[in-house]
Amino acid sequence: MIATQTMIASQTRLGSLDALRGLAALGVVLFHYLPYYNELFGHSFRLPQLLTDTLLFGRYGVHLFFILSGFVIFMTLERTRNAAWFGLARGARLLPALWTGIVLTFVSVHLLGPESRAVSLETALLNATLLHEYLGAEHVDGAYWSLVIEATFYSWMALFFYSLRDWTKLRLVFRVWMLISYAGVIWWKQIPESMEFLIKDLMFVKYAPLFIGGILIYRIYRYGRPATGDAILLALAVCHGLLAYKMPYSLFVLGCFTVFALAVAGRLNWLANRPMLWLGSLSYSLYLVHQNIGYGVITWSYQAGLPGWLGVCLALATALLLASAIHYSIEKPALRQFRAWRSRAETTQTQAATARAID
Repeated sequence: MIATQTMIASQTRLGSLDALRGLAALGVVLFHYLPYYNELFGHSFRLPQLLTDTLLFGRYGVHLFFILSGFVIFMTLERTRNAAWFGLARGARLLPALWTGIVLTFVSVHLLGPESRAVSLETALLNATLLHEYLGAEHVDGAYWSLVIEATFYSWMALFFYSLRDWTKLRLVFRVWMLISYAGVIWWKQIPESMEFLIKDLMFVKYAPLFIGGILIYRIYRYGRPATGDAILLALAVCHGLLAYKMPYSLFVLGCFTVFALAVAGRLNWLANRPMLWLGSLSYSLYLVHQNIGYGVITWSYQAGLPGWLGVCLALATALLLASAIHYSIEKPALRQFRAWRSRAETTQTQAATARAID
């Protein structure tokens, strides 16, 4: 009975993290549809300055995604036997929805605009690899910049985790990465041109401490009170944002760590309600299809003579509808099929190993 109650409490805490993911995605969407659209193309209406200033923080919802990724990916690594299975699992989780989002966004932009956001078919195909930024290609959707960082982080983690397989060694790697991240943001403009790609892109020093912080919070969640070295490293991860981002946004990123830690500690379980969990389940698909498609809908609404606020509402409804369709018809079936295939493959491997042992 006690074990069951503990499991339910743990699931509720992780559910609150899903809810936070949904809130972060919604914050990014509202930032893009309101203040950022106004900056790029101009709205016909004005929001109260306080609301505009508040919505500007929405762009930093991505930073909460990065903290969440650190937490979730390390949990996944500990449950996955090797790098091949980890890569396949990440691919099954991300790529089907991504490819669908690329197709929908590519078609939408060419039909509805904005023309300034259109890319070539070749560029769209490069986006499907998540290597496009490294190859000098544009994003099909501006929000995809963070997906490139996510994919790069997964690659680093697979390399480090499965080659080292020891937390003491991993912690040393994270310490070095943290020092480079601090040095990188402090001397950002003085980074030698020959080192820019490595430090700014491959090591993404403005964001790496967010992932590392998520990993360390996971370690506390999983194993309890951290060692002194881990606690210091977590403090460095949290404080890094004070140097990496301008005020007051640096304080907002600090707040993201605080809210995330409260959720992991079980203090935000009230967030794990049905509407918030639904929004959290759509967060990835919503992130994929909201920006340029939404811009097209808003632009079309202006051309049709509709009020600007109605165009924003239509864009939000369209994004949620498309995200729901992708989640339920693409994301979930793809994951279900992958898990079934993995289960069969692991059963076959186990049977083959047993047979060899008997022989």
